[in-house]
Amino acid sequence: MKTEKRIAVVPGSYDPVTFGHIDIITRAAGLFDEVVVAIVNQSVRKSTAMFSVEERTTFIEDALAEAGVTNARVEPFYELVVSFTRRIGAHVIVKGLRQASDFEYEMQMGHLNRQQAPDIESVFVMASPKYAFLSSSWVKELARFDGKIDGLVPGPVVTALTERNAEFRDQD
Repeated sequence: MKTEKRIAVVPGSYDPVTFGHIDIITRAAGLFDEVVVAIVNQSVRKSTAMFSVEERTTFIEDALAEAGVTNARVEPFYELVVSFTRRIGAHVIVKGLRQASDFEYEMQMGHLNRQQAPDIESVFVMASPKYAFLSSSWVKELARFDGKIDGLVPGPVVTALTERNAEFRDQD
């Protein structure tokens, strides 16, 4: 009897990827045969991304390689997450939860996704306590004002944020 490969999608903007994201992806990789880190090319509810899809892809691939995650791949997507999930043969969407407000938002999104695609399950993974406060938005704001971001994002992201913010300051 052949069993179907268990594939999960971990969607997000990852602008930029944080160690909180890497934690959720790594833990999902321990639960599923394959994890597809799905990068939202252009989010409707968020502002324009600071980093291109190509940059975000590289940041994630490098961080996952450093973390020793071998059963994950990164792909951008340009459609509804349930359409992407179905297209690649997955049946699960994994989302990380940091606090109650995440749960409320993700529960609504999960219900909408279920209405669109009843065959796709949403699975919620609680953030590790050391990352429960961490968001890409906060990291970008810290970096913008020369705050300490080491330990919050991978080294290449620290470098890229430092360089990008130096460009912004030069324009002021």
